[in-house]
Amino acid sequence: MDRQDFLSLYRHMLLIRRFEEKSAEMYALAKIAGFLHLYIGEEAIAVGAIAAIEPDDYVISSYRDHGHCLARGSDPRLVMAELFGKATGLCKGKGGSMHLVDAARNFMGGYAIVGGHLPLATGLAFAAQYQKRDQVVLCFFGEGALPTGQAHEAFNLAALWKLPVIFICENNRYGMGTPVKKAVALYSNIAETARSYGIPAERVDGMDVLAVQTLMCVIVPKVRSAQGPYFVEATTYRFMGHSMADPAHGHYRTKEEVEEERRRDPLALLRRTMLDQNLAGDADLKLVERDVTEAIAAAVKFADESPFPPRDALYEHVYDE
Repeated sequence: MDRQDFLSLYRHMLLIRRFEEKSAEMYALAKIAGFLHLYIGEEAIAVGAIAAIEPDDYVISSYRDHGHCLARGSDPRLVMAELFGKATGLCKGKGGSMHLVDAARNFMGGYAIVGGHLPLATGLAFAAQYQKRDQVVLCFFGEGALPTGQAHEAFNLAALWKLPVIFICENNRYGMGTPVKKAVALYSNIAETARSYGIPAERVDGMDVLAVQTLMCVIVPKVRSAQGPYFVEATTYRFMGHSMADPAHGHYRTKEEVEEERRRDPLALLRRTMLDQNLAGDADLKLVERDVTEAIAAAVKFADESPFPPRDALYEHVYDE
């Protein structure tokens, strides 16, 4: 990695952070409706993992999907317009926050049903294998998806057929307001869940983008060379509530706990590394921050000025046999 690689990682994480902060602001102003799940605190996982794959590879996510979509390279203007429910959005205003899709970049969507997209990731991997395409699938999900039946069906088939899929469990310790130790039997070592299916598994510090990228650069070539699926547990922490319907700290964790975890802010960790190792100076970082600020302002302006879909758009892209 050279200087520009580090700055690119920082820019992508900062873009996600500022996008999410602005989304919260727009939600409070009623510009965004419905549910809104923010990725603040978890940016290093999406950015580090997606930096290790090729443009032709697939990415699929759950309802906390803004970060993955932006890390994949989607235009923040189109993502914000989708959150606003506008016709210029990625899904023409029909998907909203939890159902972002950017097929042109092989970002195959966010899905609102917990664990519901894991079989889809397995299906994408099967299609790539069956058609002999040199692709891998990154599947992001929270630890709350592990007890679901479809997760185990997906693991079983992926292992049985040695499919090119990497299951990335973003373990932020809470499924909505439920601590992981009250919901997942193997909460102290989630990776064992995958190993029981014969899937190799690793644990990584999900607050350290360099650690995530380094691990993924080892795993991706293995999966791409038909060695079968992999499972990654990325330990992380969401700084906000489960969604905008949930207070910042919620009643299930203390303010002190959140403040303690914020000391390991992934953006601050990378910034400190770059400065300490002379990989970037204050002027470089300020330039990135200015660029991101302008990009977010342009995204909001574009979304705000875009039209809502017409009523007859309800009948478009609807299939009937």
